[in-house]
Amino acid sequence: MRVLALDVGGTKFTVAAFSDGRLILRESRSTDRSGGPLALFGEVERIFVEWRDQRGFIPDSCGIGFGGPIDFPSQTVTLSTHVEGWVQYPLVSNLKRLTAAPVIMDNDANVGALGEAIYGAGLGADPLFYMTLSTGIGGGIVHHGEVYRGADSYAGEIGHLNIEPNGPNCLCGSNGCFERMCCGLWLERDYGKPVHELMQDEAFVRKYVVHLARGLKAALMLLNPARIVIGGGISKSGDHLFIPLREELNRQMTAWSRARRDVVPAQLQDDSVLFGCLSLASSALKQNKS
Repeated sequence: MRVLALDVGGTKFTVAAFSDGRLILRESRSTDRSGGPLALFGEVERIFVEWRDQRGFIPDSCGIGFGGPIDFPSQTVTLSTHVEGWVQYPLVSNLKRLTAAPVIMDNDANVGALGEAIYGAGLGADPLFYMTLSTGIGGGIVHHGEVYRGADSYAGEIGHLNIEPNGPNCLCGSNGCFERMCCGLWLERDYGKPVHELMQDEAFVRKYVVHLARGLKAALMLLNPARIVIGGGISKSGDHLFIPLREELNRQMTAWSRARRDVVPAQLQDDSVLFGCLSLASSALKQNKS
């Protein structure tokens, strides 16, 4: 089985090709925020045509992880809070036309959760909560190998919990959101430094994890997952982040709660969403054939 995977993020996007479960081709490019979806899809088309014509890659199915809320039943993009122009953009139908293969899409955090649950750091941990900590913040819940999406496809949107009542305005229209206080986009704007530099500053990290632990505490208290896996660019900070984060989370957790506090970085790193696309597309193709 051959699968084309597309990971659409606010900072970069990645196209990948799988053959019988193996990642055989992969290409990442920066997201052109001013160009919006038309510019991005144009790049995707160029990459795919090159792979098709020069490598002979023709997919049986395609999976998309999109960096923003989507309506799963209708397979439509709701919006991107970081890039303009995505409202109701026909990404699925355009990719289906391009590849002549069935396409399935989900929010990138849901897809990343699936990837880590089946192929990565979430193996053997059920239920699993996955959080992407990157340009924005999103969450995905996997139980018994299936994504829990809720009644309207919006389960797991942890990035817009209000964790600072008098906090600054968020792009979503609220204020003090988890994403506003902790994501890469706002860290760079607020502190004027790249995130990787900030994560090397021990004093900064000690303050940063107070907000980060506050958001994760909500996930632990509400979901009681067997494990929390954190992916996205900021998770690559390793022990500089995870050691103080675990300490702060233990300090904040309700004293009587015996909920597990197993918090680990994503094993697949930049490929969590891609492997989730593989699982999503493979399952959808099998269901269509049955």
